[in-house]
Amino acid sequence: MHQSTDPYVRVRGAREHNLRGVDVDIPRDALTVFTGVSGSGKSSLAFGTLYAEAQRRYFESVAPYARRLIHQIGAPKVDSVTGLPPAVSLEQRRSTPGSRSSVGTVTLLSNSLRMLYSRAGTYPPGAERLDSDAFSPNTAAGACPSCHGIGRIHRTDEQLLVPDPDLSIRQGAIAAWPGAWQGKNLRDILEALGHDVDAPWRELPARDREWILFTEEQPVVTVHPVREAERIQRPYQGTYMSAHRYVMRTFADSKSASLRARAEKFLTDSPCPACDGRRLRPEALAVTFAGRTIAELAAAALTELDGVLASAPPGGEAARVLAEDLRARIAPVTELGLGYLSLDRTAPSLSAGELQRLRLATQLKSGLFGVVYVLDEPSAGLHPADTEALLTILDRLKAAGNTVFVVEHHLEVVRHADWLVDVGPLAGEHGGRVLHSGPPAGLADVAESATARHLFASPERERPRPVREARGAVRLSGVDRHNLRGVTAEFPLGVFTAVTGVSGSGKSTLVGQALAGEVTGRLAEPGFPVRRLVEVDQKPIGRTPRSNLATYTGLFDVVRRLFTASDEARARGWKAGRFSFNVPGGRCETCQGEGFVSVELLFLPSTYAPCPECGGARYNAETLQVRYEGLTIAEVLSLTVEAAAVFFAEVPAAARSLRALEDIGLGYLRLGQPATELSGGEAQRIKLATELQRLRRDHTLYLLDEPTTGLHPADVRVLLRQLHGLVEAGHSVVVVEHDMDVVAGADWVIDLGPGGGAEGGRVVASGTPSEVARTPGSRTAGYLARALGV
Repeated sequence: MHQSTDPYVRVRGAREHNLRGVDVDIPRDALTVFTGVSGSGKSSLAFGTLYAEAQRRYFESVAPYARRLIHQIGAPKVDSVTGLPPAVSLEQRRSTPGSRSSVGTVTLLSNSLRMLYSRAGTYPPGAERLDSDAFSPNTAAGACPSCHGIGRIHRTDEQLLVPDPDLSIRQGAIAAWPGAWQGKNLRDILEALGHDVDAPWRELPARDREWILFTEEQPVVTVHPVREAERIQRPYQGTYMSAHRYVMRTFADSKSASLRARAEKFLTDSPCPACDGRRLRPEALAVTFAGRTIAELAAAALTELDGVLASAPPGGEAARVLAEDLRARIAPVTELGLGYLSLDRTAPSLSAGELQRLRLATQLKSGLFGVVYVLDEPSAGLHPADTEALLTILDRLKAAGNTVFVVEHHLEVVRHADWLVDVGPLAGEHGGRVLHSGPPAGLADVAESATARHLFASPERERPRPVREARGAVRLSGVDRHNLRGVTAEFPLGVFTAVTGVSGSGKSTLVGQALAGEVTGRLAEPGFPVRRLVEVDQKPIGRTPRSNLATYTGLFDVVRRLFTASDEARARGWKAGRFSFNVPGGRCETCQGEGFVSVELLFLPSTYAPCPECGGARYNAETLQVRYEGLTIAEVLSLTVEAAAVFFAEVPAAARSLRALEDIGLGYLRLGQPATELSGGEAQRIKLATELQRLRRDHTLYLLDEPTTGLHPADVRVLLRQLHGLVEAGHSVVVVEHDMDVVAGADWVIDLGPGGGAEGGRVVASGTPSEVARTPGSRTAGYLARALGV
């Protein structure tokens, strides 16, 4: 008798990160949501185990030679996984996309639009038909030769390079030149070339000034330095470089962010005069469709582009097929609430949630079936009105014959699941267990689940906190930026303000650019009530594993001082640098302080193994002989924040920092946890904790962009306690937020909309939460009223 295929994915002995030998069975062809508090291990199960194992199996089927060309992830720590189909990951990538990456390239819509212009565009009389590559600013065939397809050019001029023409070259008239020896070298070379370096700049002949600043020549001359007491300086061959050449080379090639930033001060950024910022060659811009160039349609919102395609006059079979294909690809993007985006919107300017939803929309059109989609908080950055569309999309993926795994905190998504895997009960070493795997209703019986307490909460609500009285306000008027058109908004001070609205309504522009810019410009103004501005975003706290929780918060400096002050370190004459794993001396030189080494396996993926010399400790054996209170510095870095708070209880400088991290819910993180392992939400809370530990009395305005992203409802309460504590201490807090429970607890709400993109950018309502909840025409009002229980 034929036995039916097992309908479950069965995991046995999963041990990734903090998972404790997890065994779990998950049904295929269903929508499964993984829940749990931040750091509980749900991502380790969904991504670190299930997706990683699916990838490993796929790569085993690829020709060995081809494997070398693909970035491969290592095998997960798990005994066995059965019943697992091929998987597609839609993670919220933390890495920043390149400046040439755009909405069009991420969704592949640009390819279709270029094909439409190539095959069905209206060409000038006598013009040759262009290949689709000629309509791309990212190819040599299409890019404007003046700006290389960037659309903007960097220029400099004499006024920028020489801000004070009364100074002589020796006195530093050429401000753009480097300082120290390098600048002196260039001045000495000019003098050797016969130029007057002691006359005021303005008195030099115009021809000389032009050559000194802008020549592309690089003459080599013999320099005879002026002899200084006790220093022997021999003649040397010096190569001249003009100020313009130095600035452009530094800005383009320097690996130092500070040097690039300095060089940028001497440059102006303006639209390319050759293409007027449109990035393409003239012959491509001469081709039109429905009377518009490709640059005009790429700059239009997707909803507008869809309307142009729908109303375009018939232009033959090619035009019809290509236009229909484009509209079919645009539909899921607009359905996910991203119709306000344009194809030429750069990817770095998108939020992680927007990027993930764009990739999700692309997958819908791909027509795959029988695969596992693994999604990382797809509701991140979504207004409740947009979340309903997301659920429809997830259902369509499932209906197409796929299995959908979602790591999620949004309770509406959790309630919508067919199957729930709840991991916990707490974070870090206090989590890593599967508390429930089954239909959502079954979680109600799991007493230790933090998710259950919020998912099945009783309808009775806490008594609303009295609204605080404002102490002044910052007023913005005539804000004209992105989709904000002449907006006027008032931000009260001394209170908790929430700015809300659908995706793309202009919230981040209003707060992160307009408000931040206004306050920054007035901080030094006498009588202005705000004395400090603190912006807390979700950008990584470091881009390499060498940056970690301890180094970012400054805690590592305290720890190294404690080790340096030990009797053994003093007897050896060691300084604090001895206890850094970033510099030679105390670190293990085999792994150069990384703690691991890369093992090349030819056609298999490179694997990372603990360093054979230090065993992952990062320090050499001699350094590890020094102990503080019985622990080596490597053992201190492996402590969790919670354990370190007990260990350093008698060290005020360390205790204050650790207490701030614990209070904000990060007690489960290890002190030496690499920055690359932290989520955007964790990075934002670390930044906030760093601010909290050095809390000052000066009136500070804190700006936070979606601080609850990636947070379980239980963690949201911990965060809000801290934010409201800042207001109680006399400061002001402004958050861009979609979580209606957070908005309901604010003192003041500013709601933008009514839609996204061109349909947004207006203040629809402002007032107390109860006032905004009663505002007709606001898409937030109904959801806020529900959160208020009215």
